[in-house]
Amino acid sequence: MFKHIAATALLLVSSQAFAAESSHFYAGVDAASTKFDNLDRDTGFGAFAGYRFNAHVAIEAGYHRLLDARAYTNVGSLPVDLTVDQAELSVIGSLPLSASLSAFGRAGISSITSEGKGNGFSDSTTDTGAVYGIGLAYAFTPALSGRVEVQKPTSDGTKTAAALVFSF
Repeated sequence: MFKHIAATALLLVSSQAFAAESSHFYAGVDAASTKFDNLDRDTGFGAFAGYRFNAHVAIEAGYHRLLDARAYTNVGSLPVDLTVDQAELSVIGSLPLSASLSAFGRAGISSITSEGKGNGFSDSTTDTGAVYGIGLAYAFTPALSGRVEVQKPTSDGTKTAAALVFSF
């Protein structure tokens, strides 16, 4: 009888420990405002997915539309439709500030594709460079958190984003 009670207690304790283990994979969506030098601020969106190795280190990949706007050239004020997209791979370092709040920083590589179309022409360029940023994350539940971040995807652009993150 004692063996059955001990086995049941051990099973309950181990199942609670397993349930308390945090999720390692996560995915999310963000809405952002990006400002490039010589262009107006524009609103964009994105999606990302990552793997959390522990409470302090994660790796994340994402795709973001930074700009979708109309600009005017200096030559005759011709309109040009511009889009700027970002694909990134980053290492994220987190510092828990409380049970639900943490500060984080990111460093990684970013590929920026800029495309312009207008008046019968089209051109696109792709540049690769460093990306870095800082932010705060707040866990609403073990499976849902929110975060805000300021990021430098290019030397002439600054992105401010708010995101929802789903852990699974």
